[in-house]
Amino acid sequence: MAAMAALGRRLRALGWGVRGVQTPPRYEESTAEFGFVQRLLPPSRIPDPPPHPKYPTPSGWSPPKDPPPALPYLVRRSRLHNLPVYLGRRQGRRLTELRRIHGDIWALQRDLRAFLGSQGLPEVEAQVNEVTGTLRLRGHWGAQVRQWLLQRGF
Repeated sequence: MAAMAALGRRLRALGWGVRGVQTPPRYEESTAEFGFVQRLLPPSRIPDPPPHPKYPTPSGWSPPKDPPPALPYLVRRSRLHNLPVYLGRRQGRRLTELRRIHGDIWALQRDLRAFLGSQGLPEVEAQVNEVTGTLRLRGHWGAQVRQWLLQRGF
């Protein structure tokens, strides 16, 4: 018991409270050295890709047209500057999902279904989600949808 009391006295002498809570240390903020820290931080956004001599690049990437097309809808690129077209499966069915749609999503659905019909494809079933700004098509039509988006200037 005496050893515990002695330990308590030593802890209090070091600045520790009864329950081992230490007061926060005092510090001084310095903005002069923040430049050294800032070099180590990752960039806050992905930088724009460098210009290339010709498009599409060998990987098949093309930039969006500037300014964007004057349509009632807009399809924004992903944060890595790719077209937001995704292929997947749900309950055994093949699906193509187009995300990041802003504006009149119903007009985009009509235009896209008309394009796929002009390609000789059968009537494609589509599901529109206005809240999330997505359009799902039954079947894997990723290459055709990307081609259409690039033709439109997205």
